[in-house]
Amino acid sequence: MVKKNNNEETLVVKAIGKSLKSSPQKTNLVLGLIRGLKVEKAINNLIFSKRRISGEVLKILKSAISNAENNHQLDIDKLFVKEASVGKSMVLKRFRPRARGRAGKILKTFSRIRILVQEREELEEKRKKTVNKKLKEDNGTKN
Repeated sequence: MVKKNNNEETLVVKAIGKSLKSSPQKTNLVLGLIRGLKVEKAINNLIFSKRRISGEVLKILKSAISNAENNHQLDIDKLFVKEASVGKSMVLKRFRPRARGRAGKILKTFSRIRILVQEREELEEKRKKTVNKKLKEDNGTKN
């Protein structure tokens, strides 16, 4: 996946996990641990996390890393997690009998995870270019 910003191309690699048996709210807690981190540190956080869904998130992150390495020839050491988002997938609806002939609704939600990784060096180069452009435009005078 290539995103274009201001006539420059940025290579962003994506991996998606569909229909994971965990609610989006619980999954988002685990994804919050890895957002914006370097890939190596994100893997360590997921390995030592006690949450059940962290194993599935680890698989998706490793898939994104291998996509970056094999399909786009990116350097693994420079990768970081640009975005880690979760959304709703399907919902299983079950009912539990309650008092006086009523039924209680039980919703078993599934999640859909999307993880984007990008090389960190590209961002630093862009920042330097934009800073240099601003310095060239600004002549050093305040007026």
